[in-house]
Amino acid sequence: MPLRHAAAIDSRLRTHRRWTCHLNFIYSFILIGLILIGLIAFAATSDARAQEGPQPGWTYSKEQLRPFWQGEIMEGESVLFIKDGKTGEARASVLFPIRKVLSVRSSTGDVEYQEGRDYVWKSGSREIVVPAGSRIVTSTPESLRRPAKSQKFQLTHRDGNGEIYFGGNLEYHALQTLVSYEHAQNLWDSPVPKFDPTILPLTLHKLSHHEPLKIVVLGDSISTGCNASGWGGGKPYQPAYPELLSKVLHETYRSEVELNNLSVGGKDSAWGLTMVDKVLEAEPDLILLAFGMNDSSRRPAQDFQDKIGATIKQIREKRPRAEFILIATMVGNPNWTTLKQELFPAYRDALAKLSGPGVALADVTSIWLEFFRLKQDWDHTGNGVNHPNDFGHRVYAQVISSLLIPSEKLSTGK
Repeated sequence: MPLRHAAAIDSRLRTHRRWTCHLNFIYSFILIGLILIGLIAFAATSDARAQEGPQPGWTYSKEQLRPFWQGEIMEGESVLFIKDGKTGEARASVLFPIRKVLSVRSSTGDVEYQEGRDYVWKSGSREIVVPAGSRIVTSTPESLRRPAKSQKFQLTHRDGNGEIYFGGNLEYHALQTLVSYEHAQNLWDSPVPKFDPTILPLTLHKLSHHEPLKIVVLGDSISTGCNASGWGGGKPYQPAYPELLSKVLHETYRSEVELNNLSVGGKDSAWGLTMVDKVLEAEPDLILLAFGMNDSSRRPAQDFQDKIGATIKQIREKRPRAEFILIATMVGNPNWTTLKQELFPAYRDALAKLSGPGVALADVTSIWLEFFRLKQDWDHTGNGVNHPNDFGHRVYAQVISSLLIPSEKLSTGK
């Protein structure tokens, strides 16, 4: 072979080897980069999961779903202890005079506090006192306020001194404490729901015969579950009231309950009227209409009644056997200037006028007004202004289930 040809071949081989080396380097670099990206992503995911911790889910308890106004045991009533800057003590009140404290726990359920060390109480009093040095979380009135226009939502306090502290997730949950205690029977004075099998006969027939029941919930952010611990992803992961209701119905009647929640935060009764077709698509047996909180800044009671009445009428035109539960909403924080407090009882009365065969009233409003007479909004709020906490969501479920389950079954859980 001529030397020039051999040299040319050798040159091409060297060039090929150089390019192969370059390509191998590039491929290796890309592969290493992909591995590093994967490791970083894995580490980030693992770190996030580690921060979240195990999420075992909420455990159903018939005691917690028993109506709080029945019997002699209060399960997990929420309070928020307010500290006195001079004495260092903090105080909070429960709904009923205490005969015996059964437990005082953190809102997550992780910590059980010790009587004498962390809290003290007197028999026959509704007040629990937290001494200085206690492990129980306490707050001051000042810490539950913020400067004007310093938050995402303007929550002007009625006294004009700044804004109410807003908790978008579980901020108030972290500040609250759960108290279980014994008390005398029949102490609740506010109206409570009564079981009447003639009001919702078709729903009760399905439940009592273990037939599947389709429920549609149409409401605002309360009904989406806002500020329940399960919604917020924190312990004890309690679901919001629609899921609690579904669970207690299933546990009581052993019927399959199909829950379709169409609720959207920030909506009102006028929006609810536009959702009739969506409700009908689900072919419901029972519809829960739960508006009023977002109406209460502006809508007259008669207009509210007209909107809810029209919603019922339009649904019944195409599904005449459907039955309804009208939920008179909890009452928003009376210190928030945006809400017209007089509208809450007016809405309740408007819904009562729509009640009758096939249409029941779940009066949460009257219960909340009594809460305010006995306690402070911060004891049972979820966000500081217009959402319930876990205890409040349980109260919602207790009120609604009392319309669907005989009292003796609710009180015994059998």
